[in-house]
Amino acid sequence: MSKSTVKPAEGKLGVLVVGLGAVSSTFMTGVLMARKGLAKPVGSMTQYDKIRVGKGADKKYLKYNEIVPIADLNDIVFGAWDVYPANAYESAINCEVLKEKDINPVKDELIKIVPMKAAFDKNYAKRLDGDNVKDVKDRWDMTEQIREDIRRFKKENGVDRVVVLWAASTEVYVPVNEKVHNTLADLEAAMKADDKEHIAPSMCYAYAALKEGAPFIMGAPNTTVDIPAMWELSEQTGMPIAGKDFKTGQTLVKSGFAPIIGTRCLGLSGWFSTNILGNRDGLVLDEPANFRTKEVSKLSTLESILVPEEQPDLYTDYYHKVRINYYPPRNDNKEGWDNIDIFGWMGYPMQIKINFLCRDSILAAPLCLDLVLLSDLAARAGRHGIQRFLSFFLKSPMHDYTKGEVPVNHLFQQYVMLKNAIREMGGYEADEEID
Repeated sequence: MSKSTVKPAEGKLGVLVVGLGAVSSTFMTGVLMARKGLAKPVGSMTQYDKIRVGKGADKKYLKYNEIVPIADLNDIVFGAWDVYPANAYESAINCEVLKEKDINPVKDELIKIVPMKAAFDKNYAKRLDGDNVKDVKDRWDMTEQIREDIRRFKKENGVDRVVVLWAASTEVYVPVNEKVHNTLADLEAAMKADDKEHIAPSMCYAYAALKEGAPFIMGAPNTTVDIPAMWELSEQTGMPIAGKDFKTGQTLVKSGFAPIIGTRCLGLSGWFSTNILGNRDGLVLDEPANFRTKEVSKLSTLESILVPEEQPDLYTDYYHKVRINYYPPRNDNKEGWDNIDIFGWMGYPMQIKINFLCRDSILAAPLCLDLVLLSDLAARAGRHGIQRFLSFFLKSPMHDYTKGEVPVNHLFQQYVMLKNAIREMGGYEADEEID
């Protein structure tokens, strides 16, 4: 073992969340309850998982904070932006994810989390009608106002470091445009020219965060940081970026189950996935242009796990379809159905049915915590650019597509990447031994 060079997690960690809806209010309530000893942060890798370090007589299993210096829950200070003015307590009550008895013990803390005015463009989320919105001249002014928000939040709350997390709705699909998104200079020029078509509000948040020395995490399938210009900015500022889209329900199942088919050398004829969801995310995704962004994210999972070029007899021309249906009565309790048509010996067909009745925000909250703590860790470790080791938590892992890189979607390969990054930052040797 060599000595870890990660800077210690000293002082307060500011967590600024874009969007104060179901996911964010559940995340915040859970953290505040956990640090009072009134709830358990179940599902959080940073709080529960153990990693083996060393081999033979030196082998031991340690929690993440025993290997690397991870920020303590007691040091987190929350802030947010949202198009609606409701504070975190009102949001938690209104979203109806958690029972009131599980919110009230931290009511005083949640009431103090009042969202700042959001940088918003209704063309990117037509189903939202909030009026807690910034008055901006252009995209550059939008970015500058967000930067000022971050600076003010740090000063008023006495925080030493900040991480910015996007937990807002999915924006309409923005295809990568080489003339705008390939270089930082072109991106900045487009912001100053108020190019609303190619510069989404989320890009303004990401740019502002990185410029203010804060890691940025994209929890929706937006193009935002998945462009060369943002990679250039993250390298320039020395800040990590991660994305995209929280891997919560159906895609978690897909990234874990598809390897069973591939490892067992069974064939795939088709995989049909459909969801019903009734929260704000479901409402926004009911708009076809917004669903397109999510569809691209969800469809990408299988292609790097079951690869036709590697096994043409098994994975050529399989049919992959994804559907999301807005269904208000279900609210945050999402239900996903997967129908998987496979074939085996001598081409004989078989079927697999998976019905996952999950709670979207209950699954997303621990991902938010882990992504925030590990992005902060990465920044203190001097890791900048795309954080591939965080793919474990994300639906459509970022990768350098300009160089033909293939994203890793295989859940267990992602877990190896996660463990090895923690080992390396802790001064231990990386390995791929199954444990």
